Amino acid sequence: MMESGAPICHTCGEQVGHDANGELFVACHECNYPMCKSCFEFEIKEGRKVCLRCGSPYDENLLDDVEKKGSGNQSTMASHLNDSQDVGIHARHISSVSTVDSEMNDEYGNPIWKNRVESWKDKKNKKKKSSPKTETEPAQVPPEQQMEDKPSAAASEPLSIVYPIPRNKLTPYRAVIIMRLVILGLFFHYRITNPVDSAFGLWLTSVICEIWFAFSWVLDQFPKWNPVNRETYIERLSARYEREGEPSQLAGVDFFVSTVDPLKEPPLITANTVLSILAVDYPVDKVSCYVSDDGAAMLSFESLVETAEFARKWVPFCKKYTIEPRAPEFYFSLKIDYLKDKVQPSFVKERRAMKRDYEEYKVRVNALVAKAQKTPEEGWTMQDGTPWPGNNTRDHPGMIQVFLGNTGARDIEGNELPRLVYVSREKRPGYQHHKKAGAENALVRVSAVLTNAPYILNLDCDHYVNNSKAVREAMCILMDPQVGRDVCYVQFPQRFDGIDKSDRYANRNVVFFDVNMKGLDGIQGPVYVGTGCVFNRQALYGYGPPSMPSLRKRKDSSSCFSCCCPSKKKPAQDPAEVYRDAKREDLNAAIFNLTEIDNYDEHERSMLISQLSFEKTFGLSSVFIESTLMENGGVPESANSPTLIKEAIHVIGCGYEEKTEWGKEIGWIYGSVTEDILSGFKMHCRGWRSIYCMPVRPAFKGSAPINLSDRLHQVLRWALGSVEIFFSRHCPLWYGFGGGRLKWLQRLAYINTIVYPFTSLPLIAYCTIPAVCLLTGKFIIPTLSNLASMLFLGLFISIIGTAVLELRWSGVSIEDLWRNEQFWVIGGVSAHLFAVFQGFLKMLAGIDTNFTVTAKAAEDTEFGELYMVKWTTLLIPPTTLLIINIVGVVAGFSDALNKGYEAWGPLFGKVFFAFWVILHLYPFLKGLMGRQNRTPTIVVLWSVLLASVFSLVWVKINPFVNKVDNTLVAETCISIDC
Repeated sequence: MMESGAPICHTCGEQVGHDANGELFVACHECNYPMCKSCFEFEIKEGRKVCLRCGSPYDENLLDDVEKKGSGNQSTMASHLNDSQDVGIHARHISSVSTVDSEMNDEYGNPIWKNRVESWKDKKNKKKKSSPKTETEPAQVPPEQQMEDKPSAAASEPLSIVYPIPRNKLTPYRAVIIMRLVILGLFFHYRITNPVDSAFGLWLTSVICEIWFAFSWVLDQFPKWNPVNRETYIERLSARYEREGEPSQLAGVDFFVSTVDPLKEPPLITANTVLSILAVDYPVDKVSCYVSDDGAAMLSFESLVETAEFARKWVPFCKKYTIEPRAPEFYFSLKIDYLKDKVQPSFVKERRAMKRDYEEYKVRVNALVAKAQKTPEEGWTMQDGTPWPGNNTRDHPGMIQVFLGNTGARDIEGNELPRLVYVSREKRPGYQHHKKAGAENALVRVSAVLTNAPYILNLDCDHYVNNSKAVREAMCILMDPQVGRDVCYVQFPQRFDGIDKSDRYANRNVVFFDVNMKGLDGIQGPVYVGTGCVFNRQALYGYGPPSMPSLRKRKDSSSCFSCCCPSKKKPAQDPAEVYRDAKREDLNAAIFNLTEIDNYDEHERSMLISQLSFEKTFGLSSVFIESTLMENGGVPESANSPTLIKEAIHVIGCGYEEKTEWGKEIGWIYGSVTEDILSGFKMHCRGWRSIYCMPVRPAFKGSAPINLSDRLHQVLRWALGSVEIFFSRHCPLWYGFGGGRLKWLQRLAYINTIVYPFTSLPLIAYCTIPAVCLLTGKFIIPTLSNLASMLFLGLFISIIGTAVLELRWSGVSIEDLWRNEQFWVIGGVSAHLFAVFQGFLKMLAGIDTNFTVTAKAAEDTEFGELYMVKWTTLLIPPTTLLIINIVGVVAGFSDALNKGYEAWGPLFGKVFFAFWVILHLYPFLKGLMGRQNRTPTIVVLWSVLLASVFSLVWVKINPFVNKVDNTLVAETCISIDC
């Protein structure tokens, strides 16, 4: 594809070709999905008039041209499919690795070492000579092509479809957004041209805050311009890749589970996550579960030993009776009729026996937890008497233990179990370990050496598999040849257990997951949220998608931000030129200097280029580097278990990432505590797109920190990560413009994810203004005229209209919207404010903030933690705002009573804004009271002290009220003739 000027059709593998005007044929003008005209006509004749990739309707002019032709030769599609060539399927590009390397890989390929190059070239030459025959050989043809030979009707249909929001819901929504934008323009024209001279400082502060709020609304609203829904078909996936009597052709999946501190992340919770993974509805030989113990705790290891033993009973029980969910703690706690749909007479007996076994298993795990509460002075000792290698959590070797799998223990029925691997990476003083992002990258390397599945699914230790078919849901997208080629990851929404019905602190984040993420799915895809995400391994390695976007439209509203400044180049560019023109700051680190190897012949030179550049990028591991070139996964045939384990220990060494691209261009990206946002952003900048998958039954469920203190600390961590990205070189305001691969609406969404903490500054000011107005008798708005009244009324109606129409197409309840709005204010005036200051401290003074892991398990009583109040400085600013606004309301009413009837009119406007603040902070006030009104005394004292000092200073300085010149008043009085 890099050698030819025309892109390859992703359906048949042929070149896209040109239209009647001699320009490159474009089927969909929204996503530029490469599709030739013959395949496009076939889609239309099959009744599919929307793009399967982005869900946008096809151009009506193109549809008319197809209809005019009538019934043409319908065998064109089949002929294209049969003539498909490898160039359109295997062609891929490298983003962080040099373009020279990608070209050499296409020529000299896989593997790259000298003793294997000759044999590989012979195989490649033989393949070229017998290309028509090799298309029918499953050993050399990837799964995307194998499915084309299957005769089943279900196998030939798409595995997933996109159906846009109905126009009767979406069109009014867009119209109200535009109307609100116009009203905002008129509103600010009025506000700026009508200053309040008697309180100029208050007026100016309020206008600045309102302008920022409007800017923030634009960043949040416009990425939701084109929301879509998506539907997957698991039956078609099985019909295509799981034929009876033949080995399953489904792709392998490596599960990642990360844990740090078993005392704060209870082993029983982690064990339930692992058990739900091992029992997932997927071929056992395609599933591997890697558990990362970044705290090197013997408790985590021993609990995993017990978990592996219990899994031998639990997994066959789940699969025999199709249990949902397959995490035992949550299954046995369900208050439902467990006999429903279970017709086997033995079910009741086996269920009781299994519940008894699980209770015994819990006793053993809890005994280990109790034992671990007090560490012996000499450190922990294993059963064979040797000291535990991880006694020093900051200085220990790498540890790997394989529990289950094809060479490990089988279940009680003698069947094979998925592989379960314990991993604790090496840690030594003086090395930077990069917390969770570093642990995830270590798992990427370990899994590549041991199993090398083409897809990776990562879960937090407190998120279990709630839908056993979740992996199949993701494969309906990733293994769909029409959709999955350019997909870097499939993100599932987060759902939570153990939250009160009213969701006082918006723990569920329903508005974000059901509104914002659907909107992003209609652009370039949802952001990565850290858990419940299935990755294409090649995307994590820094490779670009198989086909880079090479079609440019002259008038494209959503292609890329740089389209606003058209270049002098032709609209249609060779993908290689696009890649070479892209901005890659660290490119030179991965390219070997050609002038230093002039003494070698061409063959040896190209081999050295590949070897040295890959080593500088991926590290010094030949086994791992070879695995990165295997697009369909799998372990090299020549490898044996002892060699792989030795190599796996090597790749988790603390010095392995030194002088490589790990954390810079490949894997999880370092530089922020929210490595998820940063990693997904880098992938989107390379041209990948992501997909949002929302099955009817939630795929995964987790535990949320439901008490006020833990919730605020969680929000603080997210906000600080966003501030760190804002001050880094990866800031979406300036990063990733080269190549034009990030759509401008997607860029707005990423900008919103990094600037939202700064809204805390105007929010604090705006929440203070009502109290100031009530205490001083001034107001930020002059006497309203009829026009001004209409503007204010129109603004409120547009705000309400936007919310109502958003609820209409998203299905979110009004209570969820209101809770989200409340906690936006609560988090904004507390956690976001602290995040901004801590971000500035880290940037200017290098002061880093260490975060403690939030507790993952609630107390025995239902919602017991909801009423706990833990001391934290985050509680002071909202408490202060509450006190001064309540004091302001009291002072305002007292002043109105003293001044008489005329003072009541202006009072209502001021009290309205004060009550707006109090209502938004009401959940915080309830949480602050705790159970039986037990509030930390220090919080009350600090808040009352700050409010009192503020009031006294205000009375003394009174900065926003014009000073009265007594001399001028006296002269004016004298000049009046009484």
